[in-house]
Amino acid sequence: MLKVGVLGIGHLGKFHLNNWLVIDGVEVVGFFDPNDENALAVIEKYHIKRFEDPEQLMDACDAVDIVAPTIAHFELCKTAITKGKHVFVEKPLANTMDEARKLVKLAKEANKKFQVGHVERFNPAFLALKNYSLEPMFIEVHRLAQFNPRGTDVSVILDLMIHDIDIILSLVKSNVKFISANGVAVMSDTPDIANVRIEFDNGCVANLTSSRISMKKMRKMRLFQKDAYIGIDFLEKKTEVIKLNTPGDTNVFTFDIETNNGKKTIAIANPIIEDGNAIKMELEAFYHAITNNTDTPVNVLDGFRAMDVAHQILDKIGTGQ
Repeated sequence: MLKVGVLGIGHLGKFHLNNWLVIDGVEVVGFFDPNDENALAVIEKYHIKRFEDPEQLMDACDAVDIVAPTIAHFELCKTAITKGKHVFVEKPLANTMDEARKLVKLAKEANKKFQVGHVERFNPAFLALKNYSLEPMFIEVHRLAQFNPRGTDVSVILDLMIHDIDIILSLVKSNVKFISANGVAVMSDTPDIANVRIEFDNGCVANLTSSRISMKKMRKMRLFQKDAYIGIDFLEKKTEVIKLNTPGDTNVFTFDIETNNGKKTIAIANPIIEDGNAIKMELEAFYHAITNNTDTPVNVLDGFRAMDVAHQILDKIGTGQ
């Protein structure tokens, strides 16, 4: 049995705890949370041991799941790595780029499993595209949420947009060439809405809009590549692929259009979306990486890269570029 401890039992931490409890091969040995109200509620509901000190919990575990506020990520990760523990930490990786750099070095030297919680990698709508060749040259993203005071300790870039930054960096196999950004703090002390343009060395361009002061929710990404358009609705769990028809295409709807180069046949496919709990799947992936000694799907360097781009965006907003 893999012994796991959860550090941080707030809103998201409770989701993590619920999922750890139903993953075969895992024993949740306890949790740490400095908030007495949170802790008492968890003890009453789950009858799980509360550790008064995070290091005592780490000593009792093989792996830790850090779902604490971002400002605490570095010290908790550093301590866990030093103790030789496997680490899962929620996004963003750390509070500052200096902390993130140190964690990359520590994680590599420790030779333990380290995974960052970029949960949209496990969204069923995104996973439905695993058999498609994705080489986007233009990307458009809208991630909109209604205002919630929870999470406003960081900007909308690190709260919401970083999900899409991570997805884009996993798809575009090229270095970032240029970033332009604009953002406004409306309800909090950090940007609540932002629009960003990222240009890559290979010519791909990504336009991202994120807001946490919207009247409606939206989490959509559109990918445009040679001969194809792919639409992903992360919220509604829907995926659509529209492309030029090729021999062997199955389960597609086709129609013909006239172009200057003659008649083209367009194929529309809706990949099968399998039911899935994204949080459970990312935690299971972490568990399997440990037990099978395989790579974690979102490693410390992935978390660093997403955070690096996010901080470049924040710098651009801060200087008005």
